[in-house]
Amino acid sequence: MVPAWLWLLCLCVTQVFPEAQPADLHVEVPENYGGNFPLYLIKLPLPREKAEGRVVLSGDSDMATEDSFAVDPDSGFLTVTRALDREEQAEYQLQVTLETEDGHVLWGPQHVIVHVKDMGDQASGHQATATIEISIVENTWVPLGPIYLAENLEVLYPHYIAQARWSGGDVRYHLESQPPGPFKVDTEGKLYVTRELDREAQAEFVLQVRAQNSRGEDYTAPLELHVVVMDENDNGPVCLPHGPSVSIPELSPPGTEVTRLSAEDADAPGSPNSYVVYQLLSPEPVEGAEGRLFELDPTSGSVTLGTAPLQASQNILLQVLATDLAGAEGALSSTCEIAVTITDINDHAPEFTASQIGPISLPEDVEPGTLVATLMATDADLEPAFRLMDFAIEAGNVEGIFGLDWEPDSDHVQLRLRKNLSYEAAPHHKVVVVVRNVEELVGPGPGPGSTATVTVLVERVIPPPKLDQESYEARIPVSTPAGSLLLTIQPSDPRSRALRFSLVNDSEGWLSIKEFSGEVYTAKSLHGAGPGDSYTVLVEAQDADEPGLSTSATLVVHFLKAPPAPTPTLALVPARHLCTPRQDYGVLITSEDPDLASGHGPYSFALGPNPTVQRDWRLQPLNGSHAYLTLALHWVEPREHIVPVIVSHNARMWQLLVRVIVCRCNVEGQCMRKVGRMRGMPTKLSAVGILVGTLVAIGFFLILIFTHLALARKKDLDQPADSVPLKPAV
Repeated sequence: MVPAWLWLLCLCVTQVFPEAQPADLHVEVPENYGGNFPLYLIKLPLPREKAEGRVVLSGDSDMATEDSFAVDPDSGFLTVTRALDREEQAEYQLQVTLETEDGHVLWGPQHVIVHVKDMGDQASGHQATATIEISIVENTWVPLGPIYLAENLEVLYPHYIAQARWSGGDVRYHLESQPPGPFKVDTEGKLYVTRELDREAQAEFVLQVRAQNSRGEDYTAPLELHVVVMDENDNGPVCLPHGPSVSIPELSPPGTEVTRLSAEDADAPGSPNSYVVYQLLSPEPVEGAEGRLFELDPTSGSVTLGTAPLQASQNILLQVLATDLAGAEGALSSTCEIAVTITDINDHAPEFTASQIGPISLPEDVEPGTLVATLMATDADLEPAFRLMDFAIEAGNVEGIFGLDWEPDSDHVQLRLRKNLSYEAAPHHKVVVVVRNVEELVGPGPGPGSTATVTVLVERVIPPPKLDQESYEARIPVSTPAGSLLLTIQPSDPRSRALRFSLVNDSEGWLSIKEFSGEVYTAKSLHGAGPGDSYTVLVEAQDADEPGLSTSATLVVHFLKAPPAPTPTLALVPARHLCTPRQDYGVLITSEDPDLASGHGPYSFALGPNPTVQRDWRLQPLNGSHAYLTLALHWVEPREHIVPVIVSHNARMWQLLVRVIVCRCNVEGQCMRKVGRMRGMPTKLSAVGILVGTLVAIGFFLILIFTHLALARKKDLDQPADSVPLKPAV
């Protein structure tokens, strides 16, 4: 059995010559080892900086590696935890890695091959004897207390700060810093800082001093030394970045918090070096103003509104001084700037620029859609959304005669006519228009300026007179005598007001017109007029009450050849009926040519020269063979009329007598005729005879009665007085 000291010697040799080891580590362990466990096999070449990872040991899947081997995390030695049997397994292939908690490999893998050495039938393997001399000396390897170093220390560097001492000999000191810092150790164990420290960069360091032999092996656990960097007031307050601006609505009450300043001081928290106070620099109070715009809490940095009034769209730059050391002497400071914008609120109701408009005069015949008035309104708010207006008619538009037109973002509204005006219905209108905000109004409601009254006067329009025809024609023989009625000029509506008629351009003086009736006569003989000639005059009609209102129509007189004294010929057409008062229809007249061999039209039609006929009737040619006979007057006596019509063709002329029955008509335009005598009904004569006979009989009986009474009275008077009986005395 191999002695334990030999194994230890082998292990030491292996550690002395690490560079000679191959990439894979090989180690032997005697089987059935009877010594103490764990048995240190080999020091693994783990990195010195392994605080961030954990050592993971793995091996073949067909063995229980975790039960047989382990890694000492402090020393980095691979150990075996139990006795191994070569016959059970002769070789173990292990793998060591340094990994993070989430499985990321920081170092490795390092392969280690362990050969279980055959020891035959020996119970404990080979043995060796070694003599170890142990000297007991004073332990100077004791923990050191914290070291306090001022930041920005102005001394000569490197600057001594402490010393670590190993009591044994042949020692080499090794210094490690977490986090890495400007520290070093010399061969005597003296610790130095090599440059100035900055507490804001690193406030504390943990130093580890190792005592190692010449092979770099630790004699014992390292010493830990805490280095604390003491604070100096070398950092001024720094204002935290703010947004582009702070918005505060106008009319916000005093005490409303505008913003809260926060300045950070990189010096030690909780120390006077980082105790920051605040002072408001601007805006300063305006001279004569009531109070300040803003108030500042010097401790919390809270900025609130003061008592001074704010104005919409006002941009204010807040400047605040932040000072550390609570504002004491020697403190550091910086200026914080915050832009404050006073935003507009909808606190102004729109108002019309004029509350009374008009009176505006409009003729009653003005067309719908006409612009009546334009109303302007203003809003003192600045935000465009708060200036949007809505208009409405509040009163004076019961019949919907008026309407409003406006654009959504407009500040004016147009009052337009929607229906026809009527002077008789309403000679004037008072239209009340209101304006409101589209957005909800903040504060008091609309005042009287939000209402405007438009007064509209309706001008009465009298239409000009209108005649029943636009032009008139008359055909008369050249032999027509003076005073003959040609035709009657009448208004289109008989119920219209009275007209005054006159003739214009009657250059020959052949015609005359009655001033009020409109009857046109021949004023004198038509000397100089020839058959086929035409004579045109202008008939002017003026309103009798309004002379400025007038109308006119042309009158064309066609002269015909003087006819021979024609023999009246009864028309062959059946009798026609016309209604009175005049209706809108007449009698169709055809040219009843007595000589059928004379050819075909055109034919000319004219009324006979009788003035009464020309007054009561009107004849209008339809074509070359027909004419239309209508009533000229609104009322013609109901009876049978014979109307003479002169028809001419080429050089021939003849007269037709048209039989027209004028009657009263019912609502259907049919003549109302007299009802004939019913059978058994007495006639007027018999009724009168019966009445007279009855009266005569009554008179006869009355005569007899009165005669009898008279005779009886006379008989009483002829008797003597004594024959009359006396009346008894009372």
